[in-house]
Amino acid sequence: MSDLALLILAVSLFVGGHELLSHPLRAPLVARLGEKGFSLLYAVVAFASLGWATLLWRRIPADRLWLAPDWFGWMAVILMLFAAILFVGSVTAPNPALMGMRAGGNPRGVQRITRHPMMWSFAIWAIVHIIVSADSRTIVLAAGILTLALFGAAMQDGKKRAALQGYGEHMAATGFVPFGAQLRGRQPWSSGNPGLVAAIGGLVLWALLLWAHPLVIGLSPLPMGAM
Repeated sequence: MSDLALLILAVSLFVGGHELLSHPLRAPLVARLGEKGFSLLYAVVAFASLGWATLLWRRIPADRLWLAPDWFGWMAVILMLFAAILFVGSVTAPNPALMGMRAGGNPRGVQRITRHPMMWSFAIWAIVHIIVSADSRTIVLAAGILTLALFGAAMQDGKKRAALQGYGEHMAATGFVPFGAQLRGRQPWSSGNPGLVAAIGGLVLWALLLWAHPLVIGLSPLPMGAM
């Protein structure tokens, strides 16, 4: 089996393990292992499969299946800033879409942009890297993260809507895709402001990623003309 085929297997285990443990297998395993035992099992499966995928990614030679248009270079940088803002906003304010959180009150901050800001930050990262890299190994890894982010978010909506009172109202007041609530008239366009903490924190995170990218990956994320 080729390294690329093994990478597909490792990414499939990472995505499939996450979905199985998060949904159909969660309740029976928690009943048998307890919350702490389940959390340990979940962490072992996630880190083992993702670690294996990362090692394989590093071992596979880079290739290029297409050339992204020049204009997309700066768009990718801007999209990653947006992703950084969503990520910071998702971890600096309670989010009813996350496990353990309850719905209540009006959505605020980045939740008014999308009720799944963390998952969309991962999805945007994946889309940008698929288009820019055009690299078989990166496409496999990023496609797995994209699938996990969006499919997992959709599954979470269904699970929480069925189990949590008030989550249906939260869904009605927010959008799944970024700015979906504004496009459908559920939120005014002025609500697209992510808030000061998310904006500044996202800008700092984005700057750190730009600085660290050449050190970790060996390539600058900035368009060639700006280097």
